[in-house]
Amino acid sequence: MSFMFNPYPYDDPNAFNAIDSKGIDTKSIVNGNAAVAEALADLAVKGLAKRKTVIFGMDGYATAPIDQVATLVSQQLNLRGVKCTILNVEDLYKDEEVLDKMIEEKCLPMDKEQDPVLLYGRRFEGKYEDLFDEKKLANFLKKIRSFRRSGEGVTIVCGYGALCETLRVLNDKNIYVDQTPLHTVLNVKNGHYKNIGRKSALGFKATCRRCYYVDYELGLELRHQLMKTKAMDYYIIGVDSTNLKMMPFKTMMQIFEKGLKYPFRTKPVYLEGVWGGYSIMTRRNLPKEMKNCAWIFDMIPMEVSIVYVVDGVRYEFPFYTLVQSKPLSLMGKQSVDTFGDYFPIRFNYDDTIHASGNMSIQCHPDEDYVVKNNNELGRQDESYYIIEAGNGARTYLGFNNGISVDDFVAAAKESEKNATPIDYQKYVYSVESKPGTQVTIPAGTIHASGRNQLILEIGSLTVGSYTYKMYDYLRKDFDGKPRPIHTYHGDKVLVRDRNADWVEKVAHTEPEHIRGGEDWEEYYVGNNPMLYFNLRNVKFVTKYDDDTNGVFHVLSVVDGEQVKIVSKKDPSKFYIANYLDVICVPADMGEYEVINLKKDTTAIIHKTQLRQN
Repeated sequence: MSFMFNPYPYDDPNAFNAIDSKGIDTKSIVNGNAAVAEALADLAVKGLAKRKTVIFGMDGYATAPIDQVATLVSQQLNLRGVKCTILNVEDLYKDEEVLDKMIEEKCLPMDKEQDPVLLYGRRFEGKYEDLFDEKKLANFLKKIRSFRRSGEGVTIVCGYGALCETLRVLNDKNIYVDQTPLHTVLNVKNGHYKNIGRKSALGFKATCRRCYYVDYELGLELRHQLMKTKAMDYYIIGVDSTNLKMMPFKTMMQIFEKGLKYPFRTKPVYLEGVWGGYSIMTRRNLPKEMKNCAWIFDMIPMEVSIVYVVDGVRYEFPFYTLVQSKPLSLMGKQSVDTFGDYFPIRFNYDDTIHASGNMSIQCHPDEDYVVKNNNELGRQDESYYIIEAGNGARTYLGFNNGISVDDFVAAAKESEKNATPIDYQKYVYSVESKPGTQVTIPAGTIHASGRNQLILEIGSLTVGSYTYKMYDYLRKDFDGKPRPIHTYHGDKVLVRDRNADWVEKVAHTEPEHIRGGEDWEEYYVGNNPMLYFNLRNVKFVTKYDDDTNGVFHVLSVVDGEQVKIVSKKDPSKFYIANYLDVICVPADMGEYEVINLKKDTTAIIHKTQLRQN
């Protein structure tokens, strides 16, 4: 599931993970469209040598080139004189009007008073079978069984839902075509996708909303089920439809198993924004054509991908495909017991360096609100760590002592309705932003990042982006329309007694020393018990040792030039990280060390880990 609407179409070439190929059956991997088609045709012909019929099921994540793969295989079989029929499961869905009504009632309320731009909804809990028309499905099953009894040749059943539990048991081989979140959204934006079950396309934002709550969720859950039950025979990387890559499921799992023996970096996604800055653009040499860079999704689990390089060949997977493959090895027992097969923390940078303004004055919901209103998985806590700050930079957090929060809410609602300005600094407390400052932002806390700073934002499990903007300075977005405000929801979740005194006592505290060595020290910089993760800094000159103790660590290089993160069990397993890289150390790694590769300088690693049970 991805909540992105407008990512910049840039594939960062520097975020990859080189792993050794020992133990990976690289000979079973097929690269290139022609080679993939030939390999699948060969597989079908071998099946026909044993029986008169072969049935392939082809499914995939939203916008994956499923139909293209089916057509390529059909072409190859026809060249060999083998009869091939393609059946698309889109013919099984309920009528468009019936399906639209069902989804609206279950997931997508049309209440513009509560949600003026129709952004939010409820996560769909059903299966593909719930979208099928019962009579159409019965006739389809009858047709497939008849083909099996008396037909000849190959039938390819393809489309979203082709590998659902009801259909995949009929297949000889189950083939899954995957797609990364970035390219999924870009494909939607470029008109290459209609929502599941629709004959015509909705508008872009309406399509994305329905994708998030329905289409993406169905794809995510089906892929998870196929992997857990080992019901996937072949996996196709569909990121580049002109250069498909296919491997047996077993080989994909070998890549993941080997990859999780290394520290790793995910592939970031970059987004422009009206308050966006220019620090990351310069440091990462982003395209000059970008207006700015506001959000840098370095490790937001549902939004990023992971690239493994094996024998010089790049293989790009959605990060969540990796998460779903080996949750215990990646996250550890405590995490899986608590959060299931979901990666429970997200990491991104917010850049307002030399920007024209602050981020919006906003708040986030607690667990009860998210579960009740959106059927999602948890609360939305956040934290800001200041990395760079210019003159006058401030971080807004909590309310000023002595003000009336009800007056602020009333002013916000009036502003949303009539576009009246608010003296927000009268109401919202702020602290001076200095590099190294950490603030924690439990759900319900009013907050904003001010202009002219680069922050590392670390947040909790919430899959979606439930940011309720209370005030956004009457700005218009890039489309010329006022930015959406969400005072209805914000008013419901806002915790009113979090004032300046509370901030200085709970959310903006002094570092606490944890441990140290000859030339290194480790501190809590954010140890707020209201958050289920804690935040630490490790300052060191040469190196320091650490141990996951069965719980994943995430390390961000917030000062220094370059460090090497090395497994102590096997020093050949390492990652060399540069300034601002965000690196995950898998739970199974155990003991590791971090080495400063720039002599006689101090490096700082910001470390995030779950609070220990």
